[in-house]
Amino acid sequence: MKLRRLGTSGLKVSEVGLGCNNFGMRIDAAATQAVVDAAIEAGVNFFDTADSYGESQSEVMLGKALGKRRRDVVVATKFASPMGKGEHQRGGSRRWIMQAAEDSLRRLGTDYIDLYQMHRSDPDTPIDETLRALDDLVTQGKVRYIGNSNFAGWQIADADWTAAGGTRFISAQNHYSLLERAVEREVIPACEHFGLGLLPYFPLASGLLSGKYKRGRPAPAGARLDGGLPWATRMLTDANFDKVEALEAWVGPRGHSLLELAFAWLLGNPVISSVIAGATSPEQVRANTATANWTLTADEMAEVTTLVS
Repeated sequence: MKLRRLGTSGLKVSEVGLGCNNFGMRIDAAATQAVVDAAIEAGVNFFDTADSYGESQSEVMLGKALGKRRRDVVVATKFASPMGKGEHQRGGSRRWIMQAAEDSLRRLGTDYIDLYQMHRSDPDTPIDETLRALDDLVTQGKVRYIGNSNFAGWQIADADWTAAGGTRFISAQNHYSLLERAVEREVIPACEHFGLGLLPYFPLASGLLSGKYKRGRPAPAGARLDGGLPWATRMLTDANFDKVEALEAWVGPRGHSLLELAFAWLLGNPVISSVIAGATSPEQVRANTATANWTLTADEMAEVTTLVS
């Protein structure tokens, strides 16, 4: 597994990272241990979680699964999502950030967080207040680097200007895949200009780019897009199936899978530092990490992009 710099920082992360949103929600502690072990064996050093995942159990399970190996990996977590009914149990205020960081450190069983990310923007708190609180955490040694998630391009620019010599965001985590390309308009140009590494989540479009969904057939039992939920209805469209079938026709003769193409296309963009992929089994981990072995040429990148444009 190759490592890439996270933005222009000195922090290096594996090209494929492990998204830990399934821990405590779709899999238990034993299954989490198996997934984490498989990831480390495959060369993954980047583990991404959040205080809100699995009702906070994701952080607990990740910390226990890593054990003594914690200092050998990069642990990223997030704050800002609602963690209770109170107004001071969410967002980017100094009051909440200081409490949220302590809570995450305790659940993870560690004394520092490698990458502390703001899960979503907070319109009720000036970004200056948020950045100053995060800068204090870095000064205290409780946080090494900071990042943002689900920010718009202008918010990334505003945060960088506001940092004014203080601790800057080094990463942006946004939804990005062959079927979800909205970040190309403003977020990616902002990342390139301000030196942030992009960390795409949902690289397989909730499984639609894994090849297991077929037009006109029921979704596999237990699949993420099963059950007719609004998210599933929005994804399982004829337009998306047209793109998936075109991609399958392109990748098949080249001896690779649709899943491999989904990762390879993202990793073909130098602004991307690591592709965050969730997993519920060691088999899924091995399949996801194996995709890093295929590098697309510039011509292939252009051809694939044309197919989904």
